[in-house]
Amino acid sequence: MAQENDKVQHTAEKTKKKSGDIENRLNVLRAGVLGANDGIISTAGLVIGVASATTNMMTVLIAGLAGLLAGAFSMAGGEYSSVSTQKDVEKSEVEKEKKRLKEDFAGAEAELAEYYQNGGLSPELSQQVANELMKEDALAARVKAKLNITLGEYVNPWSAAFSSIISFSCGAIIPLLFILFLPELYKIWGTFAAVSLALALTGFISAALGGAPRLKAVVRNVIVGMLTMAVTYGLGQFVHI
Repeated sequence: MAQENDKVQHTAEKTKKKSGDIENRLNVLRAGVLGANDGIISTAGLVIGVASATTNMMTVLIAGLAGLLAGAFSMAGGEYSSVSTQKDVEKSEVEKEKKRLKEDFAGAEAELAEYYQNGGLSPELSQQVANELMKEDALAARVKAKLNITLGEYVNPWSAAFSSIISFSCGAIIPLLFILFLPELYKIWGTFAAVSLALALTGFISAALGGAPRLKAVVRNVIVGMLTMAVTYGLGQFVHI
């Protein structure tokens, strides 16, 4: 009976870990797609505005590169700060769990058993599982069940920052290349079209990853991008050099 219970628990933990790993990968991918989306929209708005104000492609190139670098590092800095805060919070919660175990080990074990019981196990099996896990590594068992944190595997702010730089830059390079290398007659409208297609793709992918309606996300994304480019195009025409 004990062996069967151990197998049940092992299978449950393995399934939960696999599910969590997949969810984490999807979150990373979704964040990358959204970062690329930001790069497309912000850089497209910038280069369209500048290109509608002047035909000097060196000016457009400098403005586009400056926007790409500024946006990429801004996003990276924001991600680094955000994830660093999350990491600090996780460590703080782990310290609280350490204190809880020192002050009331039995109460902490009872809470863990209640967690598994709420998850569908019988009271007897829940108590047995909690008892075995607390004997093996009480702190790891508590933070995994209560906080979904694996000890020693905290979020990495540097990875988040690096991912933001890459994803934003990959998105930003699309409008920059089109505005620079399309023939003069098609620069503006060709970039409009290319950016709209890119935004339709990122909208579709982000909606698919998040399980949201695809068409609504695509339409919303394209409208935001078109509106951004239209506004900056109008501004460029107004101050045309």
